[in-house]
Amino acid sequence: MKKKTALVMKKSVTGVMLVSALGFVLAGCSSNNNGNSGSNSGASPSASAASTADTGKKSTGNFNEEGLPIVNEPVTLNVLTVRWGDMGDSFTKNTFLQDLEKNTNVKINWQVMSSNDWNDQKSVMLASGKLPDVILGDIAYGDSDIVNNSSFFRPLDDYIDKYMPNLKAAMEESPELKKISTFPDGKIYSLPARLPSRPLTQNQPVINKAWLDKLGLKAPTTVDELYNVLKAFKTQDPNGNGKADELPSSNAGDIDMFLLAPFGITDLRGNHMLIQDGKPVYYPTSDQYKEGLKWVHKLYEEGLIDPETFTQDNTMLTAKRQNPDAALVGFTYQWTPDAVFGKWSDQYETIAPIAGPDGKRYQEGDPDGLSYRRNELLITTSCKTPEVAARWADQFYTGEASIQNFWGAIGSAITKNSDGTYVLNDPPAGTSADAWYWDGSLRDFGPKYVSPEFEKNIKLDPSAGDGLKLEIDKLGKDDVTTPFPNVMYTADEYQELPQLTTDIDGFIASTRAQWVTKGGIDEGWDAYVKQLNDMGLPKLIKIYEDAYNRYQNIK
Repeated sequence: MKKKTALVMKKSVTGVMLVSALGFVLAGCSSNNNGNSGSNSGASPSASAASTADTGKKSTGNFNEEGLPIVNEPVTLNVLTVRWGDMGDSFTKNTFLQDLEKNTNVKINWQVMSSNDWNDQKSVMLASGKLPDVILGDIAYGDSDIVNNSSFFRPLDDYIDKYMPNLKAAMEESPELKKISTFPDGKIYSLPARLPSRPLTQNQPVINKAWLDKLGLKAPTTVDELYNVLKAFKTQDPNGNGKADELPSSNAGDIDMFLLAPFGITDLRGNHMLIQDGKPVYYPTSDQYKEGLKWVHKLYEEGLIDPETFTQDNTMLTAKRQNPDAALVGFTYQWTPDAVFGKWSDQYETIAPIAGPDGKRYQEGDPDGLSYRRNELLITTSCKTPEVAARWADQFYTGEASIQNFWGAIGSAITKNSDGTYVLNDPPAGTSADAWYWDGSLRDFGPKYVSPEFEKNIKLDPSAGDGLKLEIDKLGKDDVTTPFPNVMYTADEYQELPQLTTDIDGFIASTRAQWVTKGGIDEGWDAYVKQLNDMGLPKLIKIYEDAYNRYQNIK
């Protein structure tokens, strides 16, 4: 599933919620009443641990360095995770998570926070300096949070080496896991994930097939063909209601930036950077960006782009896409063709990427797959038993553990067949598959690793959900461009980036709107580039290039 768009954070939070959050983080790491909680100093157990006579496993006091249980007497970890909106804590009933507690003797005190209030509560926690033992999920703390507060988070390199054989093996098999997790100081503070059965493509071109059929048209393959199709959608009443209400293309707040893909503009990271001929390029000053905007201006000038594109919000756009009387939108870019059109979803189909003026097709995505994530688990310096937390986290880095924490438990959401394959069960009546997965699992969040070999055993329905995305992925995966990598920045760079990007990005967006709606890009181009340079663009590009070079040098 495409990672969900973050909900708007509330600007304030009640005193009760703040006190509750502080009360939790001040609790620290707890143990059973007999005081056996592993290492109470936060240090790793001695390497000279003796073998226990009854289990044959290397142990230090209550802690077992290998095998299960992880501890002989129960230890409780306080684990905080953030969920979208009001999703709640139903995922904790996942059979895998419940069995993990029994098998490891590690009890989890879940603190489930809502993304609606998290921004304020996060600030309170960081200000207090007291955090829970473990933070799970990449929407809790981002790169800059960790870099700017690194004293609160444990470097995990030694723990991975000593206590996390599953993750260590995964990193050897998929080196990208280590690259995306290594911070600018060379240390790993957060654990990564590789999600199962992810596509290579991001949003793909989607067109109203019913309109094409009615007008006797074929799906467009080039920008010229797309222009002709959009023109026909505008002028020939394809929805058949006798009104000139068709919107060949529509978006909210800006043009659909995917419209620039035929010109080689793909921006997976949303930072105006792309990789061209193996080198990072800042595309808003490139020739292909200029030519792409000329083409989009032509579409806008002829009414082939919704005139309210730059003024409407997502609520207004959704109302148009799901207009109850007739389908109104002809062409867009979406994760799957059924994503946004409500009752009209069956009219839409995904098509292959549109070829640009150079005859080439460019599809936004990642040739390595949209599988890799970082910041999925942090062990804080408040935790007194980090070795226990590390071994607990390592239990998530197997194929079966990962799919159960992405879709739901085997026996409920997943069926394991006698031939070693796995299939997803149908959700309960009246429930969407995606909602069911989020309800019963950690879904996108938390540590996971599904190897390419294990993925071969996962059988998905190609007509819906994740299986549908993999099916339509075949249309564009060979055209996926290499994106600017998911780099990290130093503390100094994080200080400079917002100062530079706030003004620069705003100027680029406002200028783009002017050029699309009124034209004049040739006359204004040189002054535009000069203004960007005066605003500090060379300094911004250097930050991106330095981060890129650091990333490339990680071994």
